[in-house]
Amino acid sequence: MASTATSPGPYIARFDGAALLAGYRSGALSPVDVATDVIADITERNPTINAFSSFEPGEVLAAARASEERWRRGEPLGAIDGVPCTVKENLNRAGMPARSGSAATSPHTPTRSSPVVERILEAGGVILGSTTMPDWGMLTSGVSSLHGITRSPLDPALTTGGSSSGAGASAAAGFGCFHIGTDIGGSIRLPASFLGLAALKPSDGRVPLDTPFQGRAAGPLAQSISDVSLAMAVISQPDERDYTALPPEDIRWGDLSLGRAGDLRGSRVALQLDAGAGIPVDPEVAAAVTAAAQVFADAGAEVVELAPFSTETTLEDVDIFWRVRFWRTYTELSTAAKARVLPVITECVRHGA
Repeated sequence: MASTATSPGPYIARFDGAALLAGYRSGALSPVDVATDVIADITERNPTINAFSSFEPGEVLAAARASEERWRRGEPLGAIDGVPCTVKENLNRAGMPARSGSAATSPHTPTRSSPVVERILEAGGVILGSTTMPDWGMLTSGVSSLHGITRSPLDPALTTGGSSSGAGASAAAGFGCFHIGTDIGGSIRLPASFLGLAALKPSDGRVPLDTPFQGRAAGPLAQSISDVSLAMAVISQPDERDYTALPPEDIRWGDLSLGRAGDLRGSRVALQLDAGAGIPVDPEVAAAVTAAAQVFADAGAEVVELAPFSTETTLEDVDIFWRVRFWRTYTELSTAAKARVLPVITECVRHGA
């Protein structure tokens, strides 16, 4: 590609997570070589993309060396041992200051990692770093008073979408195999759609959280469904801290044989072209979504068009809820801290007063 901002390093360009694991298993690939390659790629391109809130190459290499030693002994720690990945900065990592993307927030250093992070580490995943988000996750773009602007690796003049802005940018750049974001009103789905990624906002309670509430979910963004499924098999494992968690279920996340066979008979696929609220759907977007649904229909799936189930009143209620929620956060800040909040956020929360 023409720009260095769009050319991932050789390992991640050639291998998804499953291929890396196969290479580790056979000895053809090394977790340290892969980590070294990704670190070099991030070091070169991230100054333009700005996807990371924290990135410690020394810690990454230490994790990769431990993984390599386990593979050498034939004792991988788990299903993703040596696979490079990232987590959104609001998914706490023990000992790592957390500020939710806002320069107004005093750093909080958790003593225990979030369930998502613990599951990744227990399975041997190599966490490259934490990724950026806008202030308190309140914007649908990659703009933060703490981090500045996170830019699209496809075109640095374009936004990544938000609020999982750094996760989306990392996925599109090829900085690892999968990237965990969080989503309430679109924070995984927007970056995925802006950046052409595979992603999933799981059902509430499928991926445990240590700060759960209705509508909030953590899920993966990646360049392939294979890597999305690889991540889900790990991060959907139970954790006692999430009182909203769904009962454990034996979901065969890695079984993609149905889709590969091109035969989707017996499957039902929902198609929604009108949400019932918000701005009208752009005809080009509607045409693209309809064409995607037709691919499923051609493979034998039953495509069912869903009627709108939202309303302008519902949208307005959700909007005012979040304005009120963060007005409370804003009013508890000092005068100096309030001055560090993005002006657009300040204006937004004032309507919740």
